[in-house]
Amino acid sequence: MLCQECGKRPATLHFTKIVGGEKTEFHFCEPCAREKGELIPGTANGFSIHNLLSGLLELDPSAKAQTGNAAKSAQTRCDYCGLTYTQFSKLGRFGCSECYKHFSERLTPLLKRVHGNTVHVGKVPKRAGRQFQVRRQIDQLKRELQHKVQHEEFEAAAKLRDEIRELEKKAGGSK
Repeated sequence: MLCQECGKRPATLHFTKIVGGEKTEFHFCEPCAREKGELIPGTANGFSIHNLLSGLLELDPSAKAQTGNAAKSAQTRCDYCGLTYTQFSKLGRFGCSECYKHFSERLTPLLKRVHGNTVHVGKVPKRAGRQFQVRRQIDQLKRELQHKVQHEEFEAAAKLRDEIRELEKKAGGSK
């Protein structure tokens, strides 16, 4: 597909804009998109995934709940790479793998809000389907069992325990 602006170079940037239910598509080469300015991701007026993520991070309820400790909390620093949470919220990415551990307290509520969960529960491949689904069901029942025990609902916990044992037999006894 050629650039719709110059008609000479291949379009490498494709945008879909929906305003008031009206969909408009743009297809530009990079030089023409730079001339447009606002259409290039990462430019001053352009759309940036990092700005989107930063906006989500600013809505972090745990940060607002701790008004007295907000400045200290925002300056939480990774011991390994030195990145602060404020820097992370501006950059939209971590400096190293250790950042996940250092910022975990603030990430859990963020991940729950953005993804609806803190555990990946993607699709199950058909080849591994049945056994994987049984393992997932067992894990879910174990979490329920833990909850029942913590709330001293021992009869319900015993039923869950028996159900887990039965499922583990079907799954081949692993775990």
